Amino acid sequence: MILIAVISLGAIGAIGAVFLYAASKKFEVYEDPRIAQVQEVLPGANCGGCGYPGCGGFAAACVKADTLDGLLCPVGGAPVMSQVASILGMEAGSAEPMVAVVRCNGTCAARPRVNQYDGVQSCAIASTLYGGETGCSFGCLGYGDCVSVCNFDAIHINPETGLAEVDEEKCTSCGACVKACPKSIIELRKKGPKSRRIFVSCVNKDKGGVAKKACSNACIGCGKCAKECPFEAITVENNLAYIDYTKCRLCRKCVAVCPTGAIHELNFPPRKEAAPAVDADKVKPAAAPKPAAPKAEAPEVSATPKTEAPKIETKEETNQK
Repeated sequence: MILIAVISLGAIGAIGAVFLYAASKKFEVYEDPRIAQVQEVLPGANCGGCGYPGCGGFAAACVKADTLDGLLCPVGGAPVMSQVASILGMEAGSAEPMVAVVRCNGTCAARPRVNQYDGVQSCAIASTLYGGETGCSFGCLGYGDCVSVCNFDAIHINPETGLAEVDEEKCTSCGACVKACPKSIIELRKKGPKSRRIFVSCVNKDKGGVAKKACSNACIGCGKCAKECPFEAITVENNLAYIDYTKCRLCRKCVAVCPTGAIHELNFPPRKEAAPAVDADKVKPAAAPKPAAPKAEAPEVSATPKTEAPKIETKEETNQK
């Protein structure tokens, strides 16, 4: 009986193994070996800044793509993409470097507190409870959710202003802070030539008077910047101006006309001071030059010699003779 049981179990095991082998072959998913090769040269941060779920997803996308244009590992940058291109036998694609930008300028001085939050220090939790400690319900809460999700130590809360600040040298544009911010204040923008950027540092959509009362640095939606821009890069919608970085030519004309200083310019050289304007009413007209006096004409000299008048002798001279 024992022998029969062993043979029966062996036969069942063998039949099951055959079925499993057949099923594995039928439903086998082929994976290109180049995916593993590409994944090895990637940084392995799995930050999602490339737009794919981790480095494995990005590697698979690179292998399946016909060209690497538009594909970029923000952490590895151009050197890593060159290695990927050599593995796949392609040319490295070109992509504009991006950087995270905090669109809030509501410092402690410009946006005074109206209440005090005494709860869990989390932007996500605080945003579900109320608008914040100031009169602006759109501004940065400053509890550091963006700081905790950044794997590259590229963003911190400034203790003096209470706002999040990005270190552009460390930022890899992974987008983790963008997803973590419940107020949608942080966005990825083109880094720009020489790291020069112009953007509206405000997301307040209240009407001008209300926004100005809540924060002296707020955008009031006046539209002066849109009228001044020669490239149609600025639009005003819902009482808020926005600069399209794909159209902006960094002329900085909008910065000069913004009445609240809501438009920021980063990494530009200092502006040249304009010459002081001259009041035309106070300027005395220049005196007209006096006409030169006519030169006196020299008397004409006659060419004929002058005849001497005859000398008349006196009586005494005659007696002496």
